[in-house]
Amino acid sequence: MDFVELKANLREEKGKELNKKLRKAGLVPGVVYRKGEATLSLKMDSKSLSKALRTEAGENVIIKLFVEGDKKKKERIVVIKELQKDPVKDTLVHLDLNEISLTETLKVKVPLMAKGEAIGVKQEGGVLQHVMWEVEVECLPTNIPDKIEVDITTLKIGDTLSLKDVLFPEGVKILGDLESIVFSVEHVKAVEEVIAAPLEGESTEPELIREKKEKEEAEEEVKTEAPKAEKKEEKK
Repeated sequence: MDFVELKANLREEKGKELNKKLRKAGLVPGVVYRKGEATLSLKMDSKSLSKALRTEAGENVIIKLFVEGDKKKKERIVVIKELQKDPVKDTLVHLDLNEISLTETLKVKVPLMAKGEAIGVKQEGGVLQHVMWEVEVECLPTNIPDKIEVDITTLKIGDTLSLKDVLFPEGVKILGDLESIVFSVEHVKAVEEVIAAPLEGESTEPELIREKKEKEEAEEEVKTEAPKAEKKEEKK
C-alpha cells in the first residue's frame, strides 16, 4: 500500500463557532490521537484532504502527515479514526486521526467484491445475492488490502460461498465468523417471494380489514336493492 502525504497546521482555535470560521475559510478541523500522548489539534486544507481520500484505499488510506510547527516529530504516520461529513452538503466537517506504528497490527474493515460471473446466473438464469459487503481483518498497516475479490464463477443455483472459502492475502487475518455467507445464487422465483413476503412482525390486518369492508359493502348493496325490487313487483 502506498502512502498519501498530507500537510496540516496546528490549531489553537477551539469551539463550534471557531470551527465554523475555519470551514468557511476552506479548512477542516481535526485531531490526532496517540496512546500515552496529548491530543494534537490540527487544521487542514479541505481540497488537499479530499484528494488524499480519493484513492482506492478509501478510508483505509495510510497518511504521512507533516504538521507545521510540530516540534516533536517531523512526520507522523496516521490512519482515519472517524470522518464526519455534513449530511446535506456532503462536505468534510471534522477528521479524527490515529497515529500508528508500521510494525504493529491494525483492525480494519475491507470491502468484499465479486469477481467473474456465476454459472448459476450466466447459464441457469439465477440471481446472485451479495450478502456480506465488508469484513473485519487484522494485519500490518502496509498489508491492508484495498479490497478483497471473491471468485464466484463456480457458483450454481443453490450454492453459497462463505468466508471460509475466501482466499485472503498473506499476512491478513480474518476476524469475522468463517461460516458467514458472502455470496449465494438463488432461483429468481425464490428471490421474488422473499421480496414480496411481509417483514417479520408486519401485520396482514389491513388486507383482512379491506376484505371485510368489501363484504359489508356488498351486503349493504343487496339490502338497498331489495326494496326497489319489491316495489317493482307491486306495480306489476
